[in-house]
Amino acid sequence: MKKTAAFLSLGCKVNSYETEAMRGMFEVAGYEIVDFKDIADVYVVNTCTVTNIADRKSRQMLRQAKKRNPDAIIVAVGCYVQAAEEKLVEDSAIDIIVGNNRKSEIVNLVEGFNNNSPIEEAVADINLERDYEELMVNATAEKTRAFIKIQDGCNRFCSYCIIPYVRGRVRSRNEEDILTEIRGLVERGYQEVVLTGIHISSYGSDRLEEGEQVETKLPLATLIKKIGEIPGIERIRLGSLEPRIITEEFVQEIVQVRQFCPHFHLSLQSGSDTVLQRMNRKYSAQEYYEKVLLLKEHFINPAFTTDIIVGFPGETEEEFKETLEFVKKIGFSHIHVFKYSKREGTKAAKMADQIPDDIKGSRSNELIDLSELMSREYKSIFMGKIEQVLFEEEITVEGRRYQVGHNERYLKIALQSEEDLTNQIKSVKITGLLNNEILLCEISN
Repeated sequence: MKKTAAFLSLGCKVNSYETEAMRGMFEVAGYEIVDFKDIADVYVVNTCTVTNIADRKSRQMLRQAKKRNPDAIIVAVGCYVQAAEEKLVEDSAIDIIVGNNRKSEIVNLVEGFNNNSPIEEAVADINLERDYEELMVNATAEKTRAFIKIQDGCNRFCSYCIIPYVRGRVRSRNEEDILTEIRGLVERGYQEVVLTGIHISSYGSDRLEEGEQVETKLPLATLIKKIGEIPGIERIRLGSLEPRIITEEFVQEIVQVRQFCPHFHLSLQSGSDTVLQRMNRKYSAQEYYEKVLLLKEHFINPAFTTDIIVGFPGETEEEFKETLEFVKKIGFSHIHVFKYSKREGTKAAKMADQIPDDIKGSRSNELIDLSELMSREYKSIFMGKIEQVLFEEEITVEGRRYQVGHNERYLKIALQSEEDLTNQIKSVKITGLLNNEILLCEISN
């Protein structure tokens, strides 16, 4: 009888990618993969530590797995392991801990585990790691879109962020390994890839800094162009970008790639220069605005999405209003709004003038309302327009079946149809709204 393994990924898309890769390793080793809610021989929790709440969720899920099957091998993996190694070593619910840049060892650690042994550890000093840990996926939970990890680590040290301390310095993946993985996924039917990482704007910068002989000074743009040459690739998306990567030269390169999707998730965090300085962000609001204008010069109706933190330590009402006014100036299609959460181990956690929760809540609500208004305004641009939709799933609304997917600008669009259109790209005409989130369309003749 096959041994069983269950997986849970907490946090970001990078974690999701790494969990898919680890799942594939266990499958190759002969394990049957079961749902995390089922009884399994091995439970793997890929943890998150971006906030104190994420730490708590990671601990809860590990203990929940042990309670579900006390005889199972419980494996804690990833960022929370890096942040709290000593605590986890003492946790009786956990059998094996695996840090970042050691996930490729996980099957061997599980296979070699002895129930009579003390906790097994594979945790590196992440600040000393300089090599990218090669992981690869053959399939993903999503049927049409594959997330591809192209780098790890971050050198930015924003004052609110713990990630550089648990992910280490920038480490870029070998270009040919990325292309090989994508070719394999295309052969399995995937038409869209999303390039992701901890800080993808820095892709290749580690090699440039170390004086390696590289073919380009624009490694990310070059990678995008090479992906576009792979037969069968219809869409290339980017994960979160830093504004400073948007230069005339960079944009001139990517605009040539037919499959490139003009959806830019440009990390903002605040529209106030004084708050940005306290956050240790490396740009001003004006610089950000200039990058947006540059992209608008080269792409038709590009979609801009972003992340904004409200209630950062010391944020005055005037600074918050500056953010509101700046957001209106940009016209985002969507904003991910976060109430500042104190993270132990960061500079911001020690700052004076921590903002009360009720003020964070009211500012968050005000920004969310504005985001929804701008989202409706952006969607209105596409009424009556012909769009290309890659269909991904089926939903039922009031007894009617709809096929739902996204266009290149990541607008969610629904077609009323009984036919399963999953992983097909169709030319459609936008006719209205199914609800606040989803546009409605009909097949274009």
